[in-house]
Amino acid sequence: MSTKQKAAPSQNVAAQSIDHFFHISERGSTIGREIRGGIVTFFAMAYILVVNPSILGAALPDDGSITTGGIAAGTALVAGIMTILMGVIANYPLALAAGLGLNAIVAFTLVLGQGLTYGEAMGLVAWEGILILLLVLTGFREAVFRAVPQYLKTAITVGLGLFIALVGLVNAGIIRTGATPVEFGISGSITGWPMFVFIFGLFLMFILYVRNVKGAVFISILASTVLAVIVEAVAKIGAFSAEQGAENLTGWKQGVPALQGSPVQIPVFDTLGKVDFFGAFGKLNLVAVILLIFSLMLADFFDTMGTMVAVGAEGNLLDKDGNPPRTRQILVVDSLAAFAGGVGGVSSNTSYIESASGVGEGARTGLASVVTGLLFLLSTFFAPLVQVVPTEAASTALVFVGFLMMTQVTDIDWTKPEIGLPAFMTLAFMPFGYSITVGIGVGFLTYVVLMVACGKVKKVHPLMWFVALLFIIYFLLGPIEALFA
Repeated sequence: MSTKQKAAPSQNVAAQSIDHFFHISERGSTIGREIRGGIVTFFAMAYILVVNPSILGAALPDDGSITTGGIAAGTALVAGIMTILMGVIANYPLALAAGLGLNAIVAFTLVLGQGLTYGEAMGLVAWEGILILLLVLTGFREAVFRAVPQYLKTAITVGLGLFIALVGLVNAGIIRTGATPVEFGISGSITGWPMFVFIFGLFLMFILYVRNVKGAVFISILASTVLAVIVEAVAKIGAFSAEQGAENLTGWKQGVPALQGSPVQIPVFDTLGKVDFFGAFGKLNLVAVILLIFSLMLADFFDTMGTMVAVGAEGNLLDKDGNPPRTRQILVVDSLAAFAGGVGGVSSNTSYIESASGVGEGARTGLASVVTGLLFLLSTFFAPLVQVVPTEAASTALVFVGFLMMTQVTDIDWTKPEIGLPAFMTLAFMPFGYSITVGIGVGFLTYVVLMVACGKVKKVHPLMWFVALLFIIYFLLGPIEALFA
């Protein structure tokens, strides 16, 4: 008997064990699809390894104790650990990493705006994680989620589809600011090779999808990355820049597709443990600290709610009430990620809507998250290779997933204005406000107001009243902070 024949039974047992643990066959998937979906999700999210250091880099301490390279390594480490935990504990195809918007609050509001040190700002992030975890453990966060009407959950999914498509188009440079608030390309024209790389990858993805080719998303990202590397090697395009005197408006938006030096490097985790839990309380008054933590918490709270619904809807994983399986476990891991991001010195980690790109590729279980997490851990050593994939290649998946999410818009009863208007406000304000939280908040407030106007007050869950009040405070944070300044 050959070695290959002897190994087959043990391989089958291992595959069966993995299948059983993650309920892969039960959810209509295969191990191959899960691995492929996890890889696609990683490439769709890999830009955070470049973007997070660029944002937090504005708030680095002057003593050089923290570097942008350290932020990149820490970003990958925390994202890897928390994404693996999401896969193992919650068995959900959801990946986590440093939250965009949340890291901007840390850099530009807490450090540059309020004068906190890098460590003090991370301390507030850690406190936000502790608080939101307590809300999960007491059942409050899950109760709020279940109090939301089904059609608003659907509207959140559709709105996220529009939002994620806009993010992809902006990141790829196809949609930009110009003479009008937003415009197509540069002055309405497709200009520069990076745009053509994006268009090539996007239409290749569309063609493969309608031809029912398995792995359409992954193949397209890989093909457009190869094209980008060739283009950069020949044309030497360089990175995008809008600075006067150094303008390169047709450059690569985030990450130049060229390998610089060795593909392997030893990571330096100089952000770990650089957190000050109590420094902010000594610098700012208690009301200001509470409002800052509240601002972080509310953004994190509802971003995750929208994301896990959208990912579940894309994978047909929601129950009849629009709730994903193991909701409590999902929220616990997500809350721990916020704390881990603060202690890790890389800003609050949260669930990523880009996970839907892996689900669009076929992922249905936590095995995909484990694969994504392992790739994040590996990327601490292979950061140069990860950075070769340009945003123009990875963003194609975001636009495609936006289409997939948009298909659920027919599940909303648009003939009833008390349903259609809150849904419309939700899905409109996510992309136009460039914020998941803003879209959810505006939709919730519209829902409560119209229920009162229609004399259907009793249909509004008590928790929806409370959440609506929180959103009013959230939208008025500027005047409130000025009042107590």
